[in-house]
Amino acid sequence: MHIVCVCGLGMGSSLILKMTVDKAMKELGQPDHDIEHWDAGTVDSRNADLIVTSQDFESRFAGRDNVIFVTNVVNKEEVKEKLKAYLDSHEVT
Repeated sequence: MHIVCVCGLGMGSSLILKMTVDKAMKELGQPDHDIEHWDAGTVDSRNADLIVTSQDFESRFAGRDNVIFVTNVVNKEEVKEKLKAYLDSHEVT
């Protein structure tokens, strides 16, 4: 699965979120996924199986079913909980 962490410029919070997602995926027993961080504009021109971003971008990605919104990019437990719910509901292994 190709996971992309997104923020406005693709350098600050998306990089932090990428590290948080990586740790959470490993704890969920899912270490073999491609995880990148991009700016919000890049998402429209490239493919991603799952987008993980902050609540600030909720209106930008409204209506997409492959997006997880988090309130705190460093809160591994929140990220892990939301990733698990997504993986379970989409039967991703």
